Amino acid sequence: MNLFKKFFSSSHENDQDTAISKTTVLDVAGLDETFVHNFIDKGGKFLYCSNQEEINEHLSNILKENNWENVVCFDNDLKKILTIVDSDNTSTINKQYPFFTYCEHLLSDEGSVLFSSNQVHYHKIVDLPDYFIVFAKTSQMVKDKSEGLMGIRQTYEKNFPTNISSIKSYVPEKVDDDFLSFGNNNAKNLYLLLLEDL
Repeated sequence: MNLFKKFFSSSHENDQDTAISKTTVLDVAGLDETFVHNFIDKGGKFLYCSNQEEINEHLSNILKENNWENVVCFDNDLKKILTIVDSDNTSTINKQYPFFTYCEHLLSDEGSVLFSSNQVHYHKIVDLPDYFIVFAKTSQMVKDKSEGLMGIRQTYEKNFPTNISSIKSYVPEKVDDDFLSFGNNNAKNLYLLLLEDL
């Protein structure tokens, strides 16, 4: 399955069908196509990768484009990747640097990214840097929040993580008028490095 080709070939064919509801899109398309459509629609920056070399190359390009010489990172495996691409890293939050992290799941119906304390530790999303670079795999895509939480329960049967939250908007400058979201704006500029693993 080549997600990138599937998504972009179908997007050109369906340019006239922009009024289709998210539910209909989810029913007709696969989880992957629906996620990418919703993610890009919300301002996310999506980079498809078929292997680790492409991950490294895209990451290096993102850092160069933005003149980032340092990266906030909590995960030791990701720190190894940063070493490969010649980037310094720190575990101390600094809003001037991007946050490089894994995630729990990609929620197809919302185009959002689900995190837990395994990635963000005890920090609230709002307190982390304004730019996120997320390394995820296509196998982490699920239909919705319910499936995401069920997946977390199955993965961490004994040590269930806390601090579960998601990023739903990738344009922090855009103010959300929904009163239910007041004080809980997790909008971040987000690059998604999506590795094909299915």
